[in-house]
Amino acid sequence: MISFLRAFLAFSVLVLVLPDAAVAQQPNTILFNNVRVFDGKSPALSGPVNVLIRGTLIDQISSSPIPVDRSAQTRIIDGGGRTLMPGLMDMHWHAMLVRPTPAIMLGSDVGYTTLLAGAEANDTLMRGFTTVRDLAGPAFSLKRAIDEGVLPGPRIYPSGAMISVTGGHGDFRQLTDLPRTPGGPLTRAELIGGSAIADSPDEVRMRAREQLMLGASQIKLSAGGGVASPFSPLDVSTFTEEELRAGVEAAENWGTYVCTHAYTSAAVRRSIAAGVKCIEHGHLMDEETAKLVAEKGIWLSTQPFVDLGGAAALPPPQQAQMRQVVAGTDRLYGFVKKYKIKTAFGTDILFSQALAQRQGHALVDLLRWFTPAEILTMATSTNGELLQMSGLRNPYPGRLGVVEKGALADLLLVDGNPLEKLDLVSDPAKNFLVIMKDGRIFKDTLPN
Repeated sequence: MISFLRAFLAFSVLVLVLPDAAVAQQPNTILFNNVRVFDGKSPALSGPVNVLIRGTLIDQISSSPIPVDRSAQTRIIDGGGRTLMPGLMDMHWHAMLVRPTPAIMLGSDVGYTTLLAGAEANDTLMRGFTTVRDLAGPAFSLKRAIDEGVLPGPRIYPSGAMISVTGGHGDFRQLTDLPRTPGGPLTRAELIGGSAIADSPDEVRMRAREQLMLGASQIKLSAGGGVASPFSPLDVSTFTEEELRAGVEAAENWGTYVCTHAYTSAAVRRSIAAGVKCIEHGHLMDEETAKLVAEKGIWLSTQPFVDLGGAAALPPPQQAQMRQVVAGTDRLYGFVKKYKIKTAFGTDILFSQALAQRQGHALVDLLRWFTPAEILTMATSTNGELLQMSGLRNPYPGRLGVVEKGALADLLLVDGNPLEKLDLVSDPAKNFLVIMKDGRIFKDTLPN
């Protein structure tokens, strides 16, 4: 019996580690033959080409045959004329907040919620999203585990805790927790690294520096109210300009930038005045503010909120706030097109595994305003430009979001042409035959 148990345990361990081991033991050179490339920028696919991956980088792209050593150290993939494109990127993701409910997130051990996030990270990668910018949540350990190959998942550009004022978007205390004595105990959300409360320039500076010390690639401040805020209506402006400027100063001292959660014109304008480089959301800003965003070269990282999505689970006042945001979406994207605002794509999915499974469908929702080529460019090379703003705090130096010589090899082999049929991206299980990140194949369902 003891021998049997030992054998069973040994077999079980083998089964568990085999997929990751297979990824780790892949050849250093991979050649895609006969593919048509969407390079992340062009409005049309290339003609048939061959693409050589060496290590973590794209080494060659050629319409002529690429000679390789056909030894065991080279993997040759026949693309069969399919589309090779950059991995998708989501610029407003919450890796730690997708699967748990708010109650589970605040009431559970962080080890459990990190395990949930690890499972979701694998699913995120399998949906073809090879990079995410995480905009609130204790994702540092998850990022480390993915980077070290402990588990599969996307590249994570972490913000760490969202910094918020008392009563702002990010303060999840109950009214019975008030008043808080200055310098008193931290809230549960602060203890687990989800948010940080700051009510002066000095406190903002300190909290921003803490996140940078932990490894944040950018800092997120809450400049106004939010849909999911229990006590912060959408119309509220939270931080003062001086407080926002303190966060900007701390981030710039580290060579990176601040993005702010801001829906209204007042919150957006105050952010810009303080030196903020990227606005998250912006659905309720007016036309004059949109013109200012464009004139100042400020990034807009926004989401195609076209329906109430998971708002049915919210209390009625928060459902009403979500309706305001949805109503502003069409006007916002109109401003984007009219004033050519630098715009990144993201989804901002919270507390719903079911909604996360539709992550790619958010790209299809953008067809109301953009062509497939414009949408895929936004989700690849444009998002890659935004990530470069992290400067020396960029955890993954190199070019992302493009299929070019020398770029990082995050690639999807798509069974079809997404520039003609964008809804291919909404069924990744069927249509993404190969998913590569950092020159390693994490999914291969090419027919034999």
